[in-house]
Amino acid sequence: MPRSYQATHNQIAVSANLRETAINTVAALDTTMLFDLGNVIDLERRRQPNADEASGYEEADLIYDLGAKAKWPLSTGRAQPQHFGLVLGYGLGSVSTAALGDGYKHTITPLAGDLDDDRSNPTFTAGMRFGNTVLKRRFASMGVSDFTASFSKDDWVKLSGNVVGTGLVADNVVEEVVSALPTVEELTLAANAVEGGASAVVRLQNVQRIRAELTTGVWTEVVYTAVSAVEPAVITIAAPGAGGEVVNYRILYIPAEADWHTFPARVQETPLRVSEMTLKVGGKWSGTEFGGGRELQAELKSLEWSFKNGITPEFVPGGGGQYASRMIREGRDQTIKLSREFREYILQQHIDANDELGLYIQCVGGLMDATYYYTVEIIFPSVGVIAAPISVDGKRLAEAGDLKVLEDATYGSVIVNVQNLQAKYAGVA
Repeated sequence: MPRSYQATHNQIAVSANLRETAINTVAALDTTMLFDLGNVIDLERRRQPNADEASGYEEADLIYDLGAKAKWPLSTGRAQPQHFGLVLGYGLGSVSTAALGDGYKHTITPLAGDLDDDRSNPTFTAGMRFGNTVLKRRFASMGVSDFTASFSKDDWVKLSGNVVGTGLVADNVVEEVVSALPTVEELTLAANAVEGGASAVVRLQNVQRIRAELTTGVWTEVVYTAVSAVEPAVITIAAPGAGGEVVNYRILYIPAEADWHTFPARVQETPLRVSEMTLKVGGKWSGTEFGGGRELQAELKSLEWSFKNGITPEFVPGGGGQYASRMIREGRDQTIKLSREFREYILQQHIDANDELGLYIQCVGGLMDATYYYTVEIIFPSVGVIAAPISVDGKRLAEAGDLKVLEDATYGSVIVNVQNLQAKYAGVA
């Protein structure tokens, strides 16, 4: 297919199943997932002009390079169980998996302490294809800094968050310098074939630019018309000059793909709908089941669970390189916003009593085998009501509950169960 910069051709793959063994040590990309069209994993460049130095000029005359971090404002408006497996598996940090029919049940809980000296939470590797194909880039050591799960009536379950990374990347685009006379009509690469296989059109498009330094420091664009299928590739060009001295040509191209350049097959699961959601407020978690409580149905407008790790990639002494080498969590914090019709005094009574209650969420999708359904189950053993202001929504009374997730001495702050056909999340090889 000819190269395209249509964003619908973008793809994102991750090492969902296996965590990285150490920071800045890439893991194999094992799963390609659907995310919202606006998702772009990018580099946050760290550049500093020298405007604060006495340079002899009125304005800056240098730019210092401090490397880069990676960032991914992640979002999916049609969340599947696998999205919860990825984001919560790496965001909470501890996953245990058991067989369930033809699939698996992944129990996800907050990790106790730090994973190792350089990471509070496990990290994963991510890959992004920009268009088809402008660029493929692999990002090492991505960590979930925060996420929000949203459940609104008559809508899909949504999951969003901020994923940060150390900035260690690998690209499928390279620039190679070839020395030759300005009169030549062919340039031969040092070793690589050009990606495109048997398609002469695709091979040609995968050479993105050729420049010649006909005058010192001055680069002239070179016209190129064909790329051979051999290795190393031979590129047919229009001779850029008539002189007799060797000049440098800079060739920007995509080499023949290998290893991580080939993204894994996309995993597709049924998106979760709020109409298939069960929400219980009150009740108690026994360690195996959630007992009691009141089920909210038609009166529920929305529920939003926010989880914060506060992970920041850090450039520390001894790390070296143009990327961070430490990702430590500041401290977890969880809140729940509950919007409902004000039909009775239940939440108000809880805030009056300043007591604690359990909260249970279950979202069910389609069948994953003959018996079991794709499912996400979220249990909060203990939450407290911080505020519950009463208002008017149209001509109805409304209530907005601000809940604080508490850490229970026995069961912790949150337990998440994800049922699907994937063998593991954030696992150890």
